[in-house]
Amino acid sequence: MRSVSVARLPAGWAAVELPPMLLARQRFVVPDPVDVGAEVRRQWEAAWSSIGLAPGASVAVAVGSRGIDGLPTVVRTVVDGLKREGCRPFVVPAMGSHGGATAEGQAAVLAERGVTERSVGAPVRAGMEVVRLGEVGGLPLVMDRLAAAADGVILVNRVKPHTDFVGRFESGLMKMLVIGLGNEVGANGYHRYALDRGLADVVATAGPALLERSRVVLGAAIVENQRHEAAALRLVPAADWERVEPELLERARGLLPRLPLDEIDVLVVDEMGKDISGAGMDPNVTGRSAGWSIARPSPRIGRIVMRSLTEATEGNASGMGLVDCASRRMVEQIDLDATVANALASCAPEDGKVPLCFANDREAVAAALGTLRPYTLDDLRLVHIRNTLALDLIELSPGCVSHLTAPWTVEVADDAVPLAFDDDGTLQSRLV
Repeated sequence: MRSVSVARLPAGWAAVELPPMLLARQRFVVPDPVDVGAEVRRQWEAAWSSIGLAPGASVAVAVGSRGIDGLPTVVRTVVDGLKREGCRPFVVPAMGSHGGATAEGQAAVLAERGVTERSVGAPVRAGMEVVRLGEVGGLPLVMDRLAAAADGVILVNRVKPHTDFVGRFESGLMKMLVIGLGNEVGANGYHRYALDRGLADVVATAGPALLERSRVVLGAAIVENQRHEAAALRLVPAADWERVEPELLERARGLLPRLPLDEIDVLVVDEMGKDISGAGMDPNVTGRSAGWSIARPSPRIGRIVMRSLTEATEGNASGMGLVDCASRRMVEQIDLDATVANALASCAPEDGKVPLCFANDREAVAAALGTLRPYTLDDLRLVHIRNTLALDLIELSPGCVSHLTAPWTVEVADDAVPLAFDDDGTLQSRLV
């Protein structure tokens, strides 16, 4: 843990009065989860019949860095199916520059997600070398060398709205093919092109061309519900990606959990990290994006206060440039090397800007309140969340209640309780 300098609040600011907070539970309409292993087995024969790989074929199963519900089960079931067909499966990371942009680091990330040779029944082969597969529309086409050398490639990924752009293909199979299997070379290169033409165009241009020039045969696409459970799984032959993935994306967009207000004065967040969102906090929740990213119309948030990083992010604080005020604890958790590597690879150095750092949570909240519009405790819209994934249970100040805009049910408790801080100024969160 590094020692960091903290900002001193002007005299009297730390004594600012806080509003009482109401516990609120958002009742989303949540589709039931599916048994992902059973879904892979149910769809396998029909999907495999369109592939045409012969027994003995080597098949790379590409897996990314995101925590996805049932990921090890999906990979293991795909591997089992390949073995039944007489193929020789192996797993490759498809995560761009994540894992410190090293083969060892990427294999370690897969292990953290539960994907190891022992858990899925196939060797994990990681490497950072790429091969060129020509170019299209001025974009070079690159692919992980190990995957490109296989007789077939199967991608496993979640389909969901992206944190930084809107297009026909966002987070999903096509983007994993372009960015993830491009390793550090592809991730950095395509993000640089995106500064000029937008990542939506880059993925929509390079993705279909890579499908034509590579041996990608199948994708396992997962859609999660608001509780981050797998609500659907589709085995999609490569020839159908351009038609099916946009349909899955629209379904996923309708299942995004959101905050129930269009305008928020201060959002207090317990934690952020790469395991929460590629941007640390999901811009689809916060309404904030950095750099070349698309602006989010809602919600509009005046100040964001961040209390800490997740343990799983291992110091990668990419996205902290969108935070206004932070506690010392959060800043001391930052691994600058990992954060800078991520920010540079995504061509977004603003993602790594360190927010104003204060001695504790209490002072960080006070600083945020002291830089707002004129307000009263009755009309202040203060919201407290655990992270941008956990939005079922949140805290609201009384001034929020008359402005709730969610189309789903928001149950607000009757008893208001002040935010509680210990003697060190650390917020004692009720959101557990």
